[in-house]
Amino acid sequence: MSFRKPEIVQDRPSFASKTAFALLAPSDDEDEEVEVSEPEEKGEAPKLVIAEPVKPAKLSKSAQKRAARAARQQQLQTGERVPQPDTKTNPVESVMDNSTQSPNGSTEVGVSNINAVTEKSSPHPPTTSETPADPMVLPNERSGSPPSRKSSFQPELPPLPHPSQVPIVRKRKASHDLPSKPVFKESKVEFESDEESDGEGDDATCEPNPPPEESPEEQKMKKLRNAGTRTLWTLIMIGGFITLLAMGHAYMILMVLVCQSVVYREVTSLFTLRDDRESKDPWRKTLNWYFFAITNYFLYGESIIYYFKHVMFADALLLPFATNHRLISFMLYTIGFVGFVASLKKQYLKQQFGLFCWVHMSLLLIVVSSHFIVNNILEGLIWFWVPASLVICNDCFAYIWGITIGRTPLIKLSPKKTVEGFVGAFFSTLLFGVVWGTIFMQYNYMICPVKDLGVSALSDMTCKPNPVFVWREWEIPAPLRFALTSIFGNLATKIPYAPYQFHVLVMATFASLVAPFGGFFASGFKRAFDIKDFGDSIPGHGGMTDRMDCQFLMGMFSYVYYSSLIRQNHVTVGSVLQAVFSGLTADEQVELYVDLKRYLEGRGLL
Repeated sequence: MSFRKPEIVQDRPSFASKTAFALLAPSDDEDEEVEVSEPEEKGEAPKLVIAEPVKPAKLSKSAQKRAARAARQQQLQTGERVPQPDTKTNPVESVMDNSTQSPNGSTEVGVSNINAVTEKSSPHPPTTSETPADPMVLPNERSGSPPSRKSSFQPELPPLPHPSQVPIVRKRKASHDLPSKPVFKESKVEFESDEESDGEGDDATCEPNPPPEESPEEQKMKKLRNAGTRTLWTLIMIGGFITLLAMGHAYMILMVLVCQSVVYREVTSLFTLRDDRESKDPWRKTLNWYFFAITNYFLYGESIIYYFKHVMFADALLLPFATNHRLISFMLYTIGFVGFVASLKKQYLKQQFGLFCWVHMSLLLIVVSSHFIVNNILEGLIWFWVPASLVICNDCFAYIWGITIGRTPLIKLSPKKTVEGFVGAFFSTLLFGVVWGTIFMQYNYMICPVKDLGVSALSDMTCKPNPVFVWREWEIPAPLRFALTSIFGNLATKIPYAPYQFHVLVMATFASLVAPFGGFFASGFKRAFDIKDFGDSIPGHGGMTDRMDCQFLMGMFSYVYYSSLIRQNHVTVGSVLQAVFSGLTADEQVELYVDLKRYLEGRGLL
C-alpha cells in the first residue's frame, strides 16, 4: 500500500486534524490505494473522494469522554449550541451521513464535515497552520481511470436529523400520577437452554424457576397438618367459650368486647391512605380508636344504666353520670369530630373523608351489633348461648353434607358452598336447636336475667322464669287421637311442650337461611380487597372476622326477636327510682319518702 502526504496550498481551509486523518487512513491489511491531489478546477470546493467507506471502529470509553469534553469546551468558547456527539459510534459514520455521491458513483465527503467531526472527537483543540492543507483526491478521480472493483460499492446511509431539529417533549409528573407503593409485577420470562437457543438474539423469555411440585404424599400430609391445626384451635375456642360461660356474665361481656375490638381492627386496617408513609395522617389511628371508645362508652353505658338502675341511681357518686350519660357521650363525640376536621389536609381530603365514612360504617355493623349481643347476655345467657350454638351447628352440618353429597354450587361468592349442604344443614339445625334449647332451658343460671355481675355457674340463682320456659300440655284432639290409637295402639292423650321450643325453631330457621348470608357478605368483602382472610389471629381459621361474620347478624336478630315478642315489661325498683330521681325535685322526693314511710308503717312492715 502506498501513501503520500497531502501538499499544502495557501489560502485554503485546513483539511482535518491528525486524529480524523488517522481514522480515515486505511489499515495495512487493505489493498486499496489513497492519493492526495489538488482539484482539477480552481473554483471547485475541496472534497475528499473515497473509493470505499472505511469500516467504522468503535471508540473506547476514554475517547468518548474526550470527545464529549471537547464539544462542551467549544460550546463555552463560541457561545453557540453545538450538538452533542454520538460517542457510542465512530465519528466517520456521522460524516458519511452528510456525504454526497459523485457522478462516477464514488462517495464525496465535504472537508467542513470532517473538520467538525475532528474537533468533536479530538481530545485537544485542533491546531491550525499558516498554510491550509490541500484536499485529497483518490487516483480514480484524478486520472479518470475506471473505478476499481471495490470503488463500485455505494452505501445507502439514511440521513439523520440534527439533534436541534428533534422536538423534546417533557412532562412533569404530578403527585397523583406517582404510584403510592412500588408495584412489583411478576416476571414471566423464560430462559432457553443452551441446546435450544442458537444465540442469535431470539425472542426468548425469562421466567423464574417454578417451585418444585409437591408429591401426592406431601400434599396429603400438608392437608392433614392444616386439618389438625384447625381442629385443635376449634377445640380450644369451644373449651374457652364454655369456661367463660361458666365463670359468669361479666366474663362473657369481656369476651364480646375483646372479639369486637379485634374485628374492628381487622376491618379498619383494610382502608389506608394510598400515599407515602411519611405523608399519612398521623391522627388517623388515634381518631379511629377514639370513635370506637366513645361509641362503646355510650352503648355499654346505656345497657348498664338500664339493667342496673337500682345501683346507678342509688349511688350518689354514679348518679351524675347516670342522669347525664347521653349528654356526656355527645360532647365526647363532638370533640372527636372537631379533631377530625382540624386534621384535614388539602391533598388528602378524599382519602380522609373516605376513612371517616369507613369508620362509622364499621362502628354501625360491629359495635352496634355487639351491643345487642351484650343485651342478650344481660337478659339471660340462653338468649346468647343457644343462637350462637345454632350458627356453629349450621356451619358444621353444611360442611358435612357438602362434602358428602354436595354437587350443585350455591353462590358464586363462595364456590365451595353447595345447595345440598345448605338444605341438609337447614333440617339438621332445626333438629339440633329443639334438643339443645330444651336442655339448657331447665337451668335458672341460663334463663334468669342478670341482677348481679358477680354470679357464676356455681351460684344459686332464683328468679321468676319467663312464661316461655314454663312447661305446658297440649291435648290431642279426639278425631286425631282415635286415628292414631287405631294405627299405633294406646297413645298418650297429652303432649308436653314449652313455648320456647317454637321460638328455637324460628331462630334455627334464621340461623340456617339468613345468617349464612353474613358469611357470603364477608366473602364478597374479601374478594373486593383481593384477600383470603381478614387476618391470622386464629391459626387455621384466619382472622376473628372470618369466625364472627354470621354471629353479628344472628345476635342482632335474637335481641330484636326477644325484645319484640318475648320480653315482659314490668315495673321494677330500678325503673321507679329512675322516675323519682329524674322527674321529681328534692322537695317532692322528701314528700314521697314521708308518704311511703307512713304507708309501710300502717301495714306493719316497718
